[in-house]
Amino acid sequence: MLYLVATPIGNLGDISQRALEVLRSADVIASEDTRHTAKLLTHFGIDRPQLSFHEHNEHQAAERLVRLLREGRVVALVTDAGTPGISDPGFTIVRRCIEEDLPFTMIPGPSALVMALVLSGLPTHSFTFRGFPPRRPSARKRFLAVDRDAPHTLIFYESPFRIADLLTDALEVYGDRRAALASELTKRFERVMRGRLSELRAQLGAQQPRGEHVLVIEGKTNSVANTTNDVLAG
Repeated sequence: MLYLVATPIGNLGDISQRALEVLRSADVIASEDTRHTAKLLTHFGIDRPQLSFHEHNEHQAAERLVRLLREGRVVALVTDAGTPGISDPGFTIVRRCIEEDLPFTMIPGPSALVMALVLSGLPTHSFTFRGFPPRRPSARKRFLAVDRDAPHTLIFYESPFRIADLLTDALEVYGDRRAALASELTKRFERVMRGRLSELRAQLGAQQPRGEHVLVIEGKTNSVANTTNDVLAG
């Protein structure tokens, strides 16, 4: 049986009792970063074998996991933080389990995109999660432009090294829409900035923010359509 186990995105107190039970009973724990997961396991007094499972060895590691599952072993899959398969490894092994008719389920838990969306104050009834944008400016703008006319709230992940560039490009592509920028969620220095994209970019300034960020942007509405057109025309 394969269990995809969501783990805390910061505060270790957010782990569920069910997640701990699965991790304690697993024959092997497949980890995105075994060193990172070792800290989590040590904190909760869990001593189980680990297997490396990350984006660079996902297909090879999936084959090994499939063999273990065929043997009837219990495998728990975790990422460095949050929910496996959401901008993290997991999709490949899920597809293999479906193809091989192997049993699998998920232990739900923390997700940065859901938390940021709720805290943003923007509409939550319909949203599109876009994950990490491309690193190159031209590719990033094309990536953003796909959703220029989408009415849904948009959610992006970004590293602290490129968040300023993402805000700049989002302002150019979407116009000065309402947005929220969340960082260090559930941690000591948790922060959520809310305002127009131009205001968030100004607040960020030249500082080097810490941690990965979640950028939430309102979808296209009549109130932002004219602003978008003005920015693109300029």
